[in-house]
Amino acid sequence: MSCASCARSGSVACRRSPDDPSNAYDTDPRAARLGRALFSDVRLSRNGALSCATCHPPGGGFQDRKPVAEGLARLTRRSMPLTGVAYNTWFFWDGRKDSLWAQALTPIENPLELGMPRAGVVTLVAAHYRGEYEAIFGALPAEPRAESATTRAFVNVGKAIAAFVRTIAPTPSRFDHYVEAALAGRAPDAAGTLSATEIRGLRLFIGRARCTNCHAGPLFTNGEFHFTRVPQGVTERGRSDAIALLRGDELNCLGPYSDARPDACSALRFMDPDTRDTLQAFKTPSLRNVAVRAPYMNAGQFATLGDVLRFYRDKTHGMKEIAHGDLSDRELADLEAFLGTLTAPVAALAGDP
Repeated sequence: MSCASCARSGSVACRRSPDDPSNAYDTDPRAARLGRALFSDVRLSRNGALSCATCHPPGGGFQDRKPVAEGLARLTRRSMPLTGVAYNTWFFWDGRKDSLWAQALTPIENPLELGMPRAGVVTLVAAHYRGEYEAIFGALPAEPRAESATTRAFVNVGKAIAAFVRTIAPTPSRFDHYVEAALAGRAPDAAGTLSATEIRGLRLFIGRARCTNCHAGPLFTNGEFHFTRVPQGVTERGRSDAIALLRGDELNCLGPYSDARPDACSALRFMDPDTRDTLQAFKTPSLRNVAVRAPYMNAGQFATLGDVLRFYRDKTHGMKEIAHGDLSDRELADLEAFLGTLTAPVAALAGDP
């Protein structure tokens, strides 16, 4: 895809990931290389067998395809895709973090996931990554049990991992090549050819099916939270509980470990504190590569993409944002075919970690 047509199409596959004002190191290639190594280092887990890559394997497009994540224990939500995650405003299914670095740190110290205390992380970095770390962030604390210094070093680990994860991005799919050809006023080449079924699905997606109410933009998500009536196997409050957690988090954009000026934290500063409409609301995930990352929803409630489409057709009547009209089974098949055109390889810094 050419630079000019790519810019016109708005494809995320052609854009440079946005800078995070709360992370002064997110565009530092040294931090990204350190983060790449840390991402796959099993020594960051209490049992020495788990890493970020356990739930986000590079060979699987950084998605483990399990119904729910499995760390030191089985969790209640599935791992979210990392493709294009640098464009997010909120992180996790409930949005309880507002930066990629804060998100990266959460599973490391969560006793159910990697279960590594902050002092243990700093000790490991001092033993195995001291040179790389200190070239970027300065001296490690002499005493890793000093709480504030330890937390600062721990945060820097998250910022390095985030510098790597922000490089995880989609490459142009058949849909992107199709759009490029349409914008250029020419017939698509083999890389951008869509079948009649896929074109019908595209027309439904942007038209009568109203999918773009939630799945708009280059990543096919509005990045917001919606109650969709998806059945929950456990008690889930979703975004409703996350709002208070985020506002009180020392690792948020306004906290002491953020590199952002307060005026750069507008999403957090102006976040709606009202929880009345956010009970069991979860974030709209990107549809990039959606056809190859079953199962679906926040806890893998649906085994196939067809199951998801039938649910939205049959169970969301009367819900303004997510009701999808009176679609036939054939039209659902057309929509599913179109979603397959969003599949493409995932790129990351220097290939697979």
